Amino acid sequence: MALKKAQIDDFKSRLIELRGQLNSALKEATEDVKVSDESKGYSQHQADEGTDDFGRTINLEISNKESFILRQVERALEKIDEGTYGVCDITDEEIPIKRLEAVPYATMTVSAQDKFEKGLL
Repeated sequence: MALKKAQIDDFKSRLIELRGQLNSALKEATEDVKVSDESKGYSQHQADEGTDDFGRTINLEISNKESFILRQVERALEKIDEGTYGVCDITDEEIPIKRLEAVPYATMTVSAQDKFEKGLL
């Protein structure tokens, strides 16, 4: 069953809001890494420096995951503009509404995503 215009509009609003949140989080994480680099001094203890490096590493990992999700959000918004939102990029099958409600940026069915992640596609 194809999505209704009202459903697509609702998903689009959610995706735009999520994109804003992700952009803010990425900007904040980038600023945190820059600030901690600038605040390093010569008198800092090695253990403190190690803690700071660990914190930067965590921020960068989170940023990588947020960037990945942001790309998926952008793709979902493209699909809305193309008129293909709710249709799997791989199989052309409809993505179940329950999946879209849970993951509005989903562009594949669960089975296609599973095969894709396992390298079978």
